[in-house]
Amino acid sequence: MTMTFPTATPSSTNNNNKIIPSYPELDFRSGARIEDLNRLILEFSKHDQREYDDQRALEIHTAKDFIFSMLGMVQKLDQKLPVANEYLLLSGGVREGVVNMDLDELSVYARGTDYDMDFTLLVPALKLHDRNQPVTLDMRHSALCHSWLSLRLFDEGTINKWKDCCTVVDHINGATNYFFSPTLVADWFYESISVVLVEIQKKPQRGMPRVEKVERNGTIISVILGVGSSRMLYDIVPVVSFKGWPAVAQSWLMENHFWDGKITEEEVISGFYLVPACSHKGRKENEWRLSFARSEVQLKKCISASLMQAYQACKAIIIKLLSRPKAISPYHLRSMMLWACDRLPATYLSQEDFSAHFLLGLIDDLQNCLVNKMCPNYFIPQCNMLEHLSDETAMLHARKLSSVRSDPAEHLRTTIEHAKAANRLTLELHWRGSASNLPSPQSDAGGEHQPDDRLAKKLQQLVTENPGKSISVFINPDDVTRPHFRIDDKFF
Repeated sequence: MTMTFPTATPSSTNNNNKIIPSYPELDFRSGARIEDLNRLILEFSKHDQREYDDQRALEIHTAKDFIFSMLGMVQKLDQKLPVANEYLLLSGGVREGVVNMDLDELSVYARGTDYDMDFTLLVPALKLHDRNQPVTLDMRHSALCHSWLSLRLFDEGTINKWKDCCTVVDHINGATNYFFSPTLVADWFYESISVVLVEIQKKPQRGMPRVEKVERNGTIISVILGVGSSRMLYDIVPVVSFKGWPAVAQSWLMENHFWDGKITEEEVISGFYLVPACSHKGRKENEWRLSFARSEVQLKKCISASLMQAYQACKAIIIKLLSRPKAISPYHLRSMMLWACDRLPATYLSQEDFSAHFLLGLIDDLQNCLVNKMCPNYFIPQCNMLEHLSDETAMLHARKLSSVRSDPAEHLRTTIEHAKAANRLTLELHWRGSASNLPSPQSDAGGEHQPDDRLAKKLQQLVTENPGKSISVFINPDDVTRPHFRIDDKFF
């Protein structure tokens, strides 16, 4: 079977030998030239992607090393965190939609104004990777894609360790059930991080990052570090980590998907998380949300560069346009992109010059979701992530998107200007920092944990070769100087 795609039509003649003029390919709705939209998306991508030199790469490593050392000290405070833990480090903060969490309680941070680079770090409070460990996900009281977590089948040591972070339910038969509480865990985590940071700052070392902000955003702890002339935002999220795949998502595996034959099923279903977020009507103190962030890292490898460019541009537009009231998050857009990958032929989605078509399609899909108040979770399709929206809010956002669809070129130009302004702010701070001789790890000759040039070059190579990819990090708090990295399926 052969496929044809919409392209500009060359001049031709009809049966009367009359010359029919050629026209550039246009978007029917807005009248915008497709080639102009492609050019604007490409320009946005150029300004949105950050270049990392040796200095910046070393600053990134120094900030990461500081965060991991801090978490090692948190573990030693009361031995609650697993001794040998496994973190998932994602490029982009929670506000960028890298994990399915609500944005209502998050402070507004802007790249350029508040930070230069942002990351999300999933930190397992409980790591349930032993297949012999019985686990009770109690979904009787929760909306789809959410669950309570009972500790009643855990050993006495685990229950005693986490008892102060549980809600207690007494049964008629006299038994006591402890439910792992996302809000109480977040309370403990924030207090522990605050205590550790106070201790660290009592004994500052040369080249140590500046802690510019530590803020509790709902169940997320946001830390902004200054390293040299760079500012790094870390959204640190306490989670429960599982190996395997939840029964509630088993039916999804039975369907055909765009990633079939490109990556193995074992890679996709290697594990999942509970993140501290509840449903619209759920009990915040008890309810966790299922997250498939680890699987999404794998699926991202199967998405074409042109579709990812369209997604990034569309995300930048909606973050600005639909910020108030908080109803649509970039995670909804990410889910729709994954559904589009299942729906459309791979030969179509792999076209290099189709970014404009993909952008317009994502806007159409998002508008359709709002009008119908329907956005199925990609892994649990029976879960509608927009079910709670009021008609008024849905139609307000749909009308805003209609204005984008009527003039996508103008909204792309605005987004490009925002990206340029953020880059200018970053550069100005960099120049000011250089002029002021701010301490940086590269200029520090005596730090105890001083990385060498080989590490900087290696990290720069990883960043260059793996743009936007996520990193799993394995550390032992007793030896934080030797972290082991995994970028997707590569170990370092």
